[in-house]
Amino acid sequence: MNYKIVIDSCGELPASYKEDARFESVPLTLTVEGEDIVDDASFDQKSFLAKVAASPTCPKSSCPSPDSYKNAYDCPAEHIYAVTLSAELSGSYNSAMLGRQLLLEEKPDKKIHVFNSKSASIGETLIALKIQECEEAGMNFEEVVEQVETYISGQHTYFVLENLETFRKNGRLSRVKALTVSALNIKPVMGSTDEGNVQQRDKARGINKALVKMVNLAVSEVVDPEKKTLAISHCNCPERAQIVKEAILERLNVQDVIVLDTAGVSSMYANDGGIILVV
Repeated sequence: MNYKIVIDSCGELPASYKEDARFESVPLTLTVEGEDIVDDASFDQKSFLAKVAASPTCPKSSCPSPDSYKNAYDCPAEHIYAVTLSAELSGSYNSAMLGRQLLLEEKPDKKIHVFNSKSASIGETLIALKIQECEEAGMNFEEVVEQVETYISGQHTYFVLENLETFRKNGRLSRVKALTVSALNIKPVMGSTDEGNVQQRDKARGINKALVKMVNLAVSEVVDPEKKTLAISHCNCPERAQIVKEAILERLNVQDVIVLDTAGVSSMYANDGGIILVV
C-alpha cells in the first residue's frame, strides 16, 4: 500500500471504498438532546433525522481529535493524505494538522499532506478520488499535492435545502437575508466561497424552482466539464437527486457521475430533503 487517504466523516465514501484499506474515514460526533452519535458505519440516518425533528434544540457536531487523525496516519503507506471539511466551517482541518504534527514528531520521515476541501460532503469525496487518480497515474507526492490543490481551487459546491433550521440555529446562515421570508416558502440557493465559507447565490419560491436555479448556476460556472465528475449527495430524497442529475446531464457532458446518500454530518446540515451538488 503506497498511499492512504484519510477523510473526515462529512465526506461520503462509495460502498466499495469503505472496504478498501487505502481509505479511512475518521468520524465526527453528533449530539442531539445530550445523546452522542458517532458518525461511523453504525450511523442510522432515519433514526437520526427523527431525533432531530423531535428535538427543540439544535443538533451539534464535534470534530475528530488530533489523536484520531494521528492514529489514522500511522500506517505503512509512504504517502498519506487527509481531506477535511472546510476550515471555515469546522475545526476538523486544524485537528488533522495537529495530528500530522504529532506523528511527524515521532516519525519525521513520513509524508503527510492535509487538504482543506473548502467544501463538505461529496465535495470531499471528489477530492479523495482525485488523490487516488493522481496516485494511480504514478505521480510523486509533491505532484499529487500540487494537482489536487489546483483541482480544489476549481471545484464548485452548491446546495438547496428543504429545511434550513439546523443551518439557521447553528449560525451558519447568519448573513442570509432570505431566511426572513421563510413563511413565503423562499428557498435560498447556497454555494461555497473561494475561501470555503457559505454564501447565498440565488433564491426562489419553492424547492423545485430553487433546484432549477442551482442547476443553471452549476452549468454556467463549470470549466472543462468533460474532465469533471458530477457529484450529488442527497438526504433521504433519491428521486430529487435523480431529477437534478438528469437536468445537468441534458446540458453537460461530464466524465463521470456519483450520487450518494448523505452520511451523518451532512445529514445534520442538509436535513431531510436536502440536495448538495459539486462539480
